[in-house]
Amino acid sequence: MAKTDWEGHDISGQTHSGVTFTDLDCTEVVNRGATFTDCTFQRSTFNCSVHTDAAFVNCTFTGCSFFDTRFTECKFVGSNFDRCTFDLMQVVGGNWSHVGLSGADLTRAIVRGTRLREADFSRVRCQEGSIRDADLSGADFDGADFTDCDLRGSDVSTLDPARVRLKGAIIDLQQALSLVQAMGLDVRAD
Repeated sequence: MAKTDWEGHDISGQTHSGVTFTDLDCTEVVNRGATFTDCTFQRSTFNCSVHTDAAFVNCTFTGCSFFDTRFTECKFVGSNFDRCTFDLMQVVGGNWSHVGLSGADLTRAIVRGTRLREADFSRVRCQEGSIRDADLSGADFDGADFTDCDLRGSDVSTLDPARVRLKGAIIDLQQALSLVQAMGLDVRAD
């Protein structure tokens, strides 16, 4: 188990596998290309940190803070988040497939152009959030709240409108057709 203070450090290129980090302070960390595999982060702080082309594969995050954290083209495949906070977090691109975000509060998070195939979005709260141009194919949306969320360009083909909140959600025409068909309506041109 590692208790470390990396506040303000450049951790680019580091490699960690199977390490448990407790109370790790990554505030304002710069990370280009570091790799974490099968690691556990407990009560760790990633506030105001910037991560580019980094990998957190099959990692577990419990009680962590991601306030104003930026992830660009990062890989989080198979990682799980439990009781974490994501205020003002920004995710651009990258592969977050099979990620567990069940019950997460993403109301002030911005996600754009990210692959989130088969991610667990059950009971996620995204009111007034933004998940644009994301590959959400096969994702679990059961009980999610997308009230006033900007979903334009994202794959919502597995979203069941009867099992999520969508009031005021911003969608494009293709998504509207997909949701109407999911509701069992027969759409005809004339």
